[in-house]
Amino acid sequence: MSDNPDTRCGLVALVGRPNVGKSTLLNFILEQKISITSRKPQTTRQQVLGVKTVDKDQMIFVDTPGLHRNEPRAINKAMNKSATAAMVDVDLVLFLIDRGKWTEEDSWVLEKLLSVKVPVALVVNKMDLFDDPNALLPEMSELQTRHDFAGIFPISALRQKNLDLLETFVREQLPCGYHLFPEGQITNRTERFLAAELIREKIIRQLGDELPHTTATELEAFHTDDRGVLHINAIIFVERDGRKRIVIGTGGSRLRSIGSEARRDMEKAFDCKVMLKLWVKVKSGWSDDIRALRSLGLEVES
Repeated sequence: MSDNPDTRCGLVALVGRPNVGKSTLLNFILEQKISITSRKPQTTRQQVLGVKTVDKDQMIFVDTPGLHRNEPRAINKAMNKSATAAMVDVDLVLFLIDRGKWTEEDSWVLEKLLSVKVPVALVVNKMDLFDDPNALLPEMSELQTRHDFAGIFPISALRQKNLDLLETFVREQLPCGYHLFPEGQITNRTERFLAAELIREKIIRQLGDELPHTTATELEAFHTDDRGVLHINAIIFVERDGRKRIVIGTGGSRLRSIGSEARRDMEKAFDCKVMLKLWVKVKSGWSDDIRALRSLGLEVES
């Protein structure tokens, strides 16, 4: 095997405060949904790898939980740890912010990026909110003074504006190296993980204003029968009886709605018929219980 491959491969971390569009950007770059999204902050809890191979270039994007200054519970510490770990041993960092909304949390994230030894590019999302692109110029000039960024890219992840320019830049930053994933593979996450995340996404989207982010989903069964039907049994954990009643809804109406929307997305993602059964259980204090978090795939220091 040659020591000088004619291919390029690199890891690209997507970082930023909560709810700036990291997961939406990743999904549109990959042209497939692998990371759940909502309008609520802290939707992403764990690192998700998204892989895109174009000709001889392989980009491995690391979608991370939003970095936030306050860590009131163990789950907040776990998400910050996951996001910070993503900045180690990558080849490029894409720092996402909202257009026109530089905040104290953005400054706090930038402080963490000052110790990063690789190029950091600033990605200014939601530029579609500007009718006149020239209106961005003063903001771009001000952002250039904050740090010696490798590049500044105004984009709209949702409207897919300027994503081609951003992708070209990313490919140019990739080091020479062998591809780490076979062509066609787009994520390191399993179908079980995606199924659990799709359920959680529907809970957040339907109940975000009524229910805090103290819910978790765990799969008890995931198998395909002889007819090719995928059977999934899942438990939704909440912290109090009152929240259990909210998730179930009157006569089970809310739980049926969550299950119906999740099942449709699963059938699209897995390209097969899905039979989904959901239960809701109370697990008091799970979001601040290190052992419970580890059982759900989140790592926290003792």
